[in-house]
Amino acid sequence: MIHLIGAGGHAKVVLDALLAGGTELSAIRIRDGRTEMQGRDLLGVTIDTPELGPVLAGQDIHVAIGAVGARVALLGQAEELGARPLTVIHPSARISSFAGVSGGSFVAALAIIGPSARIGPGVIVNHGAIIDHDCVVGDHCHIAPNASLGGGVSIGHRVLIGAGAVVLPGVRIGDDAVIGAGAVVTRDVPDQAEWVGVPAAPHGSRP
Repeated sequence: MIHLIGAGGHAKVVLDALLAGGTELSAIRIRDGRTEMQGRDLLGVTIDTPELGPVLAGQDIHVAIGAVGARVALLGQAEELGARPLTVIHPSARISSFAGVSGGSFVAALAIIGPSARIGPGVIVNHGAIIDHDCVVGDHCHIAPNASLGGGVSIGHRVLIGAGAVVLPGVRIGDDAVIGAGAVVTRDVPDQAEWVGVPAAPHGSRP
């Protein structure tokens, strides 16, 4: 049995990927912490509450929540209960046989991960995102739709690369940084920074 944790929009995307890959509806459970979600339907699967419990011991789980704080916390709590983090990959994604994707990550439709790239646990590689050769993506990052990392890019932990952003080859981005949608990152970004624009610069630094 596969248990998806979360019943929001991102959970729909993960559930759709599971179904596209041939997983039967009967083999999937959706769990959410909001009591008002009990018994509702998500793409044909009935939602159960609460999101965590002893029933998860020894079960495959995927935390299908976009918000990084909640994703990190729930994945850690589920593992403490004895659950097994499951990586979900849409069948239309293209992942090199020489790349590595860690447990609990999600790779959406039409995403590309190149050779010698390394993806940490709990990462979201969203629709159409490109992670080129030799990239390193840290734990619990989110590479948003159509974002592109050039060869040899290094991303820290819990980083958000916004939709359509481009990070040029060899650039390093620190932990907990945020890169705005459509930005073009041409130089290294420090920890906890928010950069936007073309070329990207610290948020608020432009006249």
